[in-house]
Amino acid sequence: MAAFDTSAPLLPEIFSLHGKWKDNKPALVCENRIVSWRQFEANTNRIANALISRGVSRGKMVGVVMSNGIAMVEVLVAVMKSGACSVPINLSVSDEALEAMLKDADVNAVFCTTDQQARLQPYLTAQSSVLAVSDEELADFSKAASTCLPSVGLEDNDPLNVIYSSGTTGMPKGILHTHQGRRDWAYDLAIALRYHSAARTLFSIGLYSNISWVGMLCTLLSGGTMVIAPRFEAHETLQTIQDQGITHFAMVPIQYQRLMEVPDQDAFDLSTIEAVMSCGSPLHADLKKTLFQRLGPRAVIELFGLTEGVITTLDPEEAEGRMASVGKPLIGTDIRIIGDDDKEVPNGQSGEIVGCGRIVMPGYLNRPDATAEATWTDANGKAWLRTGDIGQLDEQGYLYIVDRKKDMILSGGQNIYPQDIEAVLIKHEAVNEVAVIGIPSARWGETPLAIVVPEPGKTIDEAALVDWANAQLGRQQRISGVAQTDALPRNANGKILKRELREIYGGN
Repeated sequence: MAAFDTSAPLLPEIFSLHGKWKDNKPALVCENRIVSWRQFEANTNRIANALISRGVSRGKMVGVVMSNGIAMVEVLVAVMKSGACSVPINLSVSDEALEAMLKDADVNAVFCTTDQQARLQPYLTAQSSVLAVSDEELADFSKAASTCLPSVGLEDNDPLNVIYSSGTTGMPKGILHTHQGRRDWAYDLAIALRYHSAARTLFSIGLYSNISWVGMLCTLLSGGTMVIAPRFEAHETLQTIQDQGITHFAMVPIQYQRLMEVPDQDAFDLSTIEAVMSCGSPLHADLKKTLFQRLGPRAVIELFGLTEGVITTLDPEEAEGRMASVGKPLIGTDIRIIGDDDKEVPNGQSGEIVGCGRIVMPGYLNRPDATAEATWTDANGKAWLRTGDIGQLDEQGYLYIVDRKKDMILSGGQNIYPQDIEAVLIKHEAVNEVAVIGIPSARWGETPLAIVVPEPGKTIDEAALVDWANAQLGRQQRISGVAQTDALPRNANGKILKRELREIYGGN
């Protein structure tokens, strides 16, 4: 007697079943266009089968250089169904960084929107074997392909996507996720963030961001509806929430701040909102209280997490009296706090946050050195992910973020790595030494400031150096200013003491 197949389906099969059973229910909404679940199933299957017919399937990488829209969602899901691995690129990085990421991932194909074609052209000219498809060519590319779900023999540990953590001018670092890992991640987050089949989720952050992937996979897993905005504008966002009956969304604190600053926001009906996520940087207690008052006492869920796969959430029911906390670990995730000696510290003491669980990445793409550096092994030989963040647990086990061990800057919810900016500035003929820190910004939360030591006998025009550097940096990497000093503070081993620089120059 044949045994029943009780294996857990992966995301492509789950999405395909939604196409069968949800039929005409909207899956995607963008501006004036609506795509039903049945159409979404057919469109993504066509693109997936077209990729397979061109040799792009399991074991292949696909770059996605696209602006927000229906085409981008369909491409990302189609790549999953083809068995290939998507590599969505942050559009704010420099052209040099874009090329470095695509080369590091060794992509076999690239999908782009027409607004990104010009910057991709030098790369595609040099990589003539790479298949390139624009959003305008997508219909012709896939029109002859089958609308049936491809049978590619997907396995749990097959790569699903790679998200790069750095807007690199140095070595890029791609965070790899598998099909099983992303499915389990979506299940656990859907529970924590309270998604369901009637969810109507608004997307105003680029769909290349892991923040958007939270909402995208949770919504699609639940069989809900994605409402995609081409960009974020506070007044338009409030209008969309009202007009589209939005129930869920994820934003960074600066976006919430902009929403609360809209003068006539009380004119908008936001009563459909059920649960919203704040992440990317700390949600200050005063802003959190304002959001609870405006959106409802059970609506705001703060999330602390890494794309690498450690996540905590603060349930709104538990926020009273601990507004500065980022909560407790996601279902199936565990965290510890370790000291400088790599030993666990008791509650109330600060140390590095480490985590483990089924949603942690298997490793960095092509970077075993970075994977090893990010690994802490406990006394039982179990591997935990080092977050690089300093935190402490209170007596009830709620996590509080104290500082960042890494010197990463969080600007507008995007990760900016100082070393990437420093690598550009040090090339200037008048710069002898440089350190970049984050300083407070009313607009972005944090913004990069460069502290430079001039070359002996050289004079630095600070405004001119800002212009020179920003012409070579990605949009979100651009420095807000330059400060000159005779020497950078260093420890006995020669390491620059950025904590001291933040104290001197007003950084966080």
